[in-house]
Amino acid sequence: MSALERVRYRPRPGDLAPYAILALMILALALLPALTQYTVRTANVYDILQNFASYGLVALALGITIIAGEFDLSVSSMYLLGGMVAVLTGVGSPFLGILAALGTAVVVGLLQGGLIARFRLNSMPVTLGGYLVVLGITYILGHSKSVIYENFSVGLRLDKPVLQIFSIRSLVSLGIFVVAALVLRYLRVGRDIRAIGGDRRAARVAGVTVDRLLVGVFVVSALGAALPGALLSYSLATASPTNIGFDVLTFSATAALIGGVSLSGGKGGAVGIAAGVLSLSVLQEILSILRSPDYVSSLITGGLLVVVTIVWAPDLSRWFRTTRLARSVEPERAPS
Repeated sequence: MSALERVRYRPRPGDLAPYAILALMILALALLPALTQYTVRTANVYDILQNFASYGLVALALGITIIAGEFDLSVSSMYLLGGMVAVLTGVGSPFLGILAALGTAVVVGLLQGGLIARFRLNSMPVTLGGYLVVLGITYILGHSKSVIYENFSVGLRLDKPVLQIFSIRSLVSLGIFVVAALVLRYLRVGRDIRAIGGDRRAARVAGVTVDRLLVGVFVVSALGAALPGALLSYSLATASPTNIGFDVLTFSATAALIGGVSLSGGKGGAVGIAAGVLSLSVLQEILSILRSPDYVSSLITGGLLVVVTIVWAPDLSRWFRTTRLARSVEPERAPS
């Protein structure tokens, strides 16, 4: 059996966990009016999808790099840079600003992916350096302060409700998730990404162009961070170099892991990541309805990140399987 055949998607019981978590979150939201004095309205669903639009593509970008066996720490600063470039260059045309942001992302992705693939470097220190450099560039472009985007009508159009619960921003994010799900599930490039994440040496033997694919993964990652950053800056009519990147990274990493992406690589998909993003978005909306302090959201998100990392740890999974096998064999042993 080839490496590509081994990484073909095969549903397992654990793969249902992201959707079970999402179902529990939705159930909690639905029961909120019955258990408290607060009500749930259509506007709350709109807010959930707006949050999905703000962070979903970043989680998808980060998730794809993890599936490929890497980790892109620079997505958070690329998110800020995308917004800054879009605001500065999109004064006359918002489309030009978005194109400039995406072009900048391509350059960043090519540089980082090229270094990692060409010199076989670990992605963590490279993208950490990329995070700091990109964040510094954002501060330089904004002169260390927020930049106002005076074309307020752009943000109003982007956030105008569609069918009461959607907006252009959320529809764009959902559409990209659909495309990513089809690519990862049915096209060879999706199987190749899982192959290099699962067993890179075997993938090379099987004929996968690992280096080229790695560069492409980091380009996609940078694009996935820059686009929502640009759209959100238009929506807020401002771009800020303020270091909010840690919150973006924490949310995105937690969502990807809740969505079934394995830190060991080779496992995960766009639909699961979408479920993870929606789960956290529903959770944040519940906390917002309950008027919980901001630190409660940080505590819960950070706690979920730690718990999910431990639960999905390969060594822990092997330990559970080994322990269960040992217990099933032990009663069959003959008495001494």
